[in-house]
Amino acid sequence: MPTSSSPLARVKVSSDRVIGHVAGLRPFRPSGFVVKSEKFDKKTIIYNYGHGGCGVTLCWGTAQLALEEAVKTGQEHFAVLGCGVVGLATARLLQNEGFKATIYAKELPPNTTSNVAAAVWFPVTFSETDKLTGDNLPSDFADTFSRACRFSHRYFQNLVGDNYGVRWLTIYFLSSRDLSQSHRMRTIEQFPDLFPDTVLHREPRKFFGFPLAQRFRTLMIEPDVYLNALVRDFQEGGGTVVTKEFHTHVELAALPERVIVNCTGLGTRKLFNDNELVPVKGQLTLLLPQPDIDYGYVVVDPDTDLYMFPRSDGILLGGTHERGEWSLEPDPKHVQRIVEGHERIARAAT
Repeated sequence: MPTSSSPLARVKVSSDRVIGHVAGLRPFRPSGFVVKSEKFDKKTIIYNYGHGGCGVTLCWGTAQLALEEAVKTGQEHFAVLGCGVVGLATARLLQNEGFKATIYAKELPPNTTSNVAAAVWFPVTFSETDKLTGDNLPSDFADTFSRACRFSHRYFQNLVGDNYGVRWLTIYFLSSRDLSQSHRMRTIEQFPDLFPDTVLHREPRKFFGFPLAQRFRTLMIEPDVYLNALVRDFQEGGGTVVTKEFHTHVELAALPERVIVNCTGLGTRKLFNDNELVPVKGQLTLLLPQPDIDYGYVVVDPDTDLYMFPRSDGILLGGTHERGEWSLEPDPKHVQRIVEGHERIARAAT
């Protein structure tokens, strides 16, 4: 891990090192994620969706909340809709409790939204209130959110290692002004025990040219490795994955399971008529791998959307937050902005 007395390795950012571009749609609800159960004809539906940009971050926590709803039904066999991080985490916790689960999904890894996530453990873009963390959150949601965060963080610590593609990573929040105005910093202040080794640096020559660099440690998840491991665990635990897309409630009613856990993310908008759910498009550029990069950064200044995280398959550069945008095609103008923005940061690194 870099120290204040050692230089940071420079990210080699240039267009000739670009190996790909990806885009995904975050399932965003202004009022936050939903975990609840309700009667549905002769079945029970348990909802677990609307995680915004924290599907990976919160997956185990909201899966635990969904499990608690499942236990109340008295059933032993459950249908889980969706095979991304939320669906897989939910199915695994059901299995751990001794229940049987069948996953039904249109898309399987590596073709899920979860596969294109940046997947750094940090609660962000989860509701309109994520910029008003702590005391400014509605009390009922704040309690649920806090519980989900803490459970998920602890569960991920159990998965650290190559088998699941989970590791600790040093991150720097970079700012040219007051860091206290950043909602991301307020998240760290709300959960100081979840972000160890937090130190503020004021050495712009050593930290990307920014006068303020807030260092902390968090968990980094490699989506492809992680999702493949969860699918393996689920199948080895006796679970079945069925490739199937649902269009109507009649099709859901025909399932043999009496309880259905909905983890379809953005698909819930159409399948269960939740018009509050909207896409927030995220776009990433991938550079050739660079093993000497052992840190990540996020520029937290207003109106700046730049972040870098290293993975084994390459250096991840972001990003975008385009609310209401449904296209999955990478936008060339954002590619240019992202690459040029990170080039400037790389030039300032010493």
